[in-house]
Amino acid sequence: MANVYDLIVIGSGPAGQRAAIYGAKLGKKVALVEMREVVGGACINTGTIPSKTMREAVLHLSGYNYKSIYGMNYRVKEKITMADLAFRVQHVIKTEVDVTEAQLSRNNIEMLVGVASFEDATHVKVTNTKGSTVYEAANILIATGTKPASSPKVPINGTSIVNSDLVLNLPTLPSTMIIVGGGVIGVEYCCMFAALGVRVTLIERRPRLLEFADQEIVEALSYHLRDARVTMRLNEEVESVEEIDGKVVANLESKKKLQGDALLYAVGRQGNVDELNLSNAGIEADNRGRIPVDKDFQTKTPHVYAVGDVIGFPSLASVSMEQGRIAAARAFGDTSIVSNPSFYPYGIYTIPEISFIGKTEEQLTEEDVPYEVGVAYYREIARGQIRGDTTGRLKIIFHRETHYLLGVHIIGEGASELLHIGQAVMALGGKLEYFVETVFNYPTLAECYKVAAFNGLNRVAKLD
Repeated sequence: MANVYDLIVIGSGPAGQRAAIYGAKLGKKVALVEMREVVGGACINTGTIPSKTMREAVLHLSGYNYKSIYGMNYRVKEKITMADLAFRVQHVIKTEVDVTEAQLSRNNIEMLVGVASFEDATHVKVTNTKGSTVYEAANILIATGTKPASSPKVPINGTSIVNSDLVLNLPTLPSTMIIVGGGVIGVEYCCMFAALGVRVTLIERRPRLLEFADQEIVEALSYHLRDARVTMRLNEEVESVEEIDGKVVANLESKKKLQGDALLYAVGRQGNVDELNLSNAGIEADNRGRIPVDKDFQTKTPHVYAVGDVIGFPSLASVSMEQGRIAAARAFGDTSIVSNPSFYPYGIYTIPEISFIGKTEEQLTEEDVPYEVGVAYYREIARGQIRGDTTGRLKIIFHRETHYLLGVHIIGEGASELLHIGQAVMALGGKLEYFVETVFNYPTLAECYKVAAFNGLNRVAKLD
């Protein structure tokens, strides 16, 4: 019975951790399989945590946030190196791994190191350098996450042509850089390198960046990118990438040639399903490695669940955690946990930051919902002036007749923290008047909500 569990979780990223811990809290015998020697999955080791830490290092060392006060030449460190960025990243990763390991150990979750594959719907084989062992479980949860997608057109070499997993492997900070992909990852890294003074060219095959975000907010970001000397090549596709005389050359389908010291390929991610032998469990993934699930995250095979990035959109660490918790609860018959995806917040760690919740203006227009907006600019708020962030703005979208909140969209430093005020009011069914009647600490960015609410009510009054 030693190799028999109530729940085996494959993958120790945010989704897998939460699922394993919730199962353990229910008094179940849980094992967590991780192919790396360290826990945390892509989130801690190559994705979210490293990229957000690198962003913080970039903002600090470049003095970016205070240039509007101390002048454009202000810098904390004159010559910033890749080693400076990696130093802070490694420090944070080590701490996060330690915290996660302690949490799993405290909950008596057994860690199995190796590559997992299905023998059948209830048996998982774990293979490592010491050999293979087969484990049995009443329930199995797949939380294997994703890896950067690859393309035969782009030969990744790990030094001058990299993907998002290998960014910190760049030997030196390039003077010029090509970034292929205008999604979240590509745009986040584009902002970081631009803030360090790198001349970046961003290639995106669609007509605009971040198509799922509010257009006005994306336009504001695009303005900042151009201001940071980023060249955007929209509606363009890469035909091939080659190295010529120590430079990376991207040949576009439009016959343009772009040259840079380095190239980052950030076009989508692929589900980590290759080694799982899903067919042995009666499951199939799509061509991007995504596993189809129902509302309870159950696959078409009973007792096998899938959560996190491996099931596709929205691929957010915060949402993955919630999915893991819900799936573990459902696996053991607990239906008490209810989560409303319409109140999930989005945080995009560009420079400046973007965060939003609810509907965009484009969606509401399409749905024929009568709405109005209220806007506040950081530059109007004392805290914005103190912080030196005069570029930010907060937009509240509300129903024109009932004044219920329909969406909150923010661009500016601290956006992902500031959003939670709007999230709480929306989730509790609050109206625009809440912000007008509430006293906020002064000086804070939270005052933006009051200013935006007054702005919105004034617009409605004028219409009436």
